[in-house]
Amino acid sequence: MDYADFQYIIFERRAPHILWMTLNRPEVLNAANARLHTELVEVWKTLDRDPWVRVAVVTGAGRAFSAGGDLQLVENAYQDFTEIARILDEARDLVYNILHCSKPIISAINGAAVGAGLVVALLADISIASDQARLADGHVRMGVAAGDHAAILWPLLCGMAKAKYYLMTSEFISGPEAERIGLVSMCVPHETLEAKAMEVARQLATGPQYAIRYTKRALNQWLLQAGPIFDHSLAMEMLGFFYQDMMDGVDALREKRPPRYTSAQSG
Repeated sequence: MDYADFQYIIFERRAPHILWMTLNRPEVLNAANARLHTELVEVWKTLDRDPWVRVAVVTGAGRAFSAGGDLQLVENAYQDFTEIARILDEARDLVYNILHCSKPIISAINGAAVGAGLVVALLADISIASDQARLADGHVRMGVAAGDHAAILWPLLCGMAKAKYYLMTSEFISGPEAERIGLVSMCVPHETLEAKAMEVARQLATGPQYAIRYTKRALNQWLLQAGPIFDHSLAMEMLGFFYQDMMDGVDALREKRPPRYTSAQSG
């Protein structure tokens, strides 16, 4: 894909050699429909091939970073093996494409970050959260195992105890708390978020390019060593797409009410 092929990501070239990327579905809090999900998978390869780009910054339009996956996308996949297999491959490629991108990536987390949006926000090499940001891995709330990026990343960032608590409860984490537990690089006042992201991006864009990229490559080996754990977590997540608990979670989210999971009603 070339930049012109993207429908829901806006690209802006800023000096010096910084690509500012904005997820652009503000009317639905930048939730990822099927098209945006595919774009989030492919964009890292596109910018990696661009010789002009030295650093990429990703943020969201409006008041959210990204509110996760579109519920219709999830509902359409329920018990559909072909669609579930497609989502599994995309979810896997999203993580590995970010990890294999040679250019430094900065996330400017301007609001809610959930689901696929949280993958991008936290897998960025440097994650800068607004003090108004709210982060959550909502997989368990939706009735499926925490797949996506969770198993490969959270235990390294914030330790197993915090990872298990937040991933098994799906509780939201504020920007300041995310910084405190090590889930993000830093948290800044909301009004300074863009300026801080640009400050860090300029530092990286004017620094020694090979030294920075090779440092990223070396550090990402910690994550890549957890690849088998990640692949296992994705399989566990997709298995949940065949069970009624997932639709119980989807229905509760749609109706803005507490869920009643089928698996919790027996006995």
